Amino acid sequence: MFKLEFYDERFRQSFDSDIELEDVAGGFRFLEGPAWHPKTKTLYFSDIMGNGIYKFKDGKISLFRGNSYLANGNTFNRLGELITCEHGTSRVSLTSENGDYHVLASKFQGKALNSPNDVICDGEGNIYFTDPNPGRKNRVGIPREQELPYQGVYLLESKSGELKLLDDQLVLPNGLCLNQDGKLLYVNDSHRQAIYVYDVCDDKSVKNKRLFAELIVDKPGCADGMKIGGDEFLYCSAPGGIQVFDNLGKMVGRIFTPEVAANFTWGGNDMKDLYLTATSRLYRLRTKVAGVKTF
Repeated sequence: MFKLEFYDERFRQSFDSDIELEDVAGGFRFLEGPAWHPKTKTLYFSDIMGNGIYKFKDGKISLFRGNSYLANGNTFNRLGELITCEHGTSRVSLTSENGDYHVLASKFQGKALNSPNDVICDGEGNIYFTDPNPGRKNRVGIPREQELPYQGVYLLESKSGELKLLDDQLVLPNGLCLNQDGKLLYVNDSHRQAIYVYDVCDDKSVKNKRLFAELIVDKPGCADGMKIGGDEFLYCSAPGGIQVFDNLGKMVGRIFTPEVAANFTWGGNDMKDLYLTATSRLYRLRTKVAGVKTF
């Protein structure tokens, strides 16, 4: 059942009082990785278990890639190229606007990545991604032995192409996002049901890791996709739907969804439509705050 809970009046201001959750499309197996292309006004999203990436444009759903290699997270870089995390191949890939495809990352120090999960780009084109191991297990992956002894958070530098390990101490790193000036990196841990924050240094290394917030665990779901909204609150897919926090880690509200919401993104002509990938269905929620354009 859809409902909003407001624990802070600041969060109430992000929605109209008569807000409703729109059911856009269904019949999928496990939706993830929504990413909005602001120039073409197109939403891209993954159906992991359906092994496809789909497009939603002008009210119609179409198949973008029939064999997505069990794609999970997606984002766009500043050139409008699609960056994708692939569970089936343990790779991060790039698809250009003309359809050219190539691999950005597949190994670290000679060993195959686990199963890249979620991905973001900063204003300079650097790519951050998480690499837990669910893609090496049944259900959302292909069972195979894990080569790396940890589950990491990585930075792929845009200029050098070097892949750097930022953190290897999270149990199950999943969703991640940067704040609006790129000086803070947030990463959540699905196992611990918690969000951590790091300071981003000038050389893009991170320091001063600390606990930002712990999720309320009272419904199905786990720490998953994250975004900073135009209201500057941190939205996190979580038990019950989405849990929302201010910049001090205080929970300001919750969005309860009919199915477990794995991820979400803002889109629409004015960037005020919140698209939610929730298990078998794609939903849309109208907000009063615009999301941040990626390019």
